[in-house]
Amino acid sequence: MPFQIVLNIIIAIMWMFLSESYSFTTFVVGYILGIFLLFVMRRFINEPFYLHKVWKVLLLVLLFLRELIVSSIDVVKFVYKKDLDNRPGIFALPLEVEGNWEITILANLISLTPGTLSLAVSDDQQTLYIHAMDIPDIETSINEIKETFEKAIMEVTR
Repeated sequence: MPFQIVLNIIIAIMWMFLSESYSFTTFVVGYILGIFLLFVMRRFINEPFYLHKVWKVLLLVLLFLRELIVSSIDVVKFVYKKDLDNRPGIFALPLEVEGNWEITILANLISLTPGTLSLAVSDDQQTLYIHAMDIPDIETSINEIKETFEKAIMEVTR
């Protein structure tokens, strides 16, 4: 992926020199031309096309923003409830993500979402302990995290 990005920048700079215009718009046109050339020549490069990963990162960011907004609204509703009937608790999330980088991203995304907090990772890095402000059903909470954040992180990093 880094090779493709550098190659795309080189193509954009070469386009600027060939067109004899050294403006930002010429660079952008060259960069778009480079994306097209790399896409056409992708079978000669042993790595997957790099814009696929960029798209997955963008989807992960949008997923986080959606979850942030939804959970913020849920927390506001919870705070303004007349009677508190919440069930706070700690649950164990079995991890499919591997390695420190993926686990750190998952723990941070969970902690940045209002109403949840990552507490600890087990010594064997197979379980993440999470505190939630309201847990109506533990299995539902586990499946929501696995289907959203964990799945998106694995698509980005693998």
